[in-house]
Amino acid sequence: MKKIFAVLLSASFLAAPLVAATEASAQDHRRPVVVERDVHVTKYKWSRGHRMTPAERRHVQDVRDYRRYRLSPPPHGYRWVRADNDYLLIGINNGVISNIIIGR
Repeated sequence: MKKIFAVLLSASFLAAPLVAATEASAQDHRRPVVVERDVHVTKYKWSRGHRMTPAERRHVQDVRDYRRYRLSPPPHGYRWVRADNDYLLIGINNGVISNIIIGR
């Protein structure tokens, strides 16, 4: 009985490193996970008279509370929008920029 127990105990000591080695090798053969993200940072250089395209208009935010940002009331037919950190006064119908206030 003692011999059988000694053989089993020594076999477990010999088998343990083999099991650990196979697990480590299995982890080495896995493909690495590569995460790719396309980050597009678009910083426009706005100019007076530039006609904003519909794609550019989708990336701007309407400024309804213009007094909060210390902007003058927009004239009839114009609106204030925020693009990045700049405030633009654009025509409602044609999208032409008539005034630019650089972000503060």
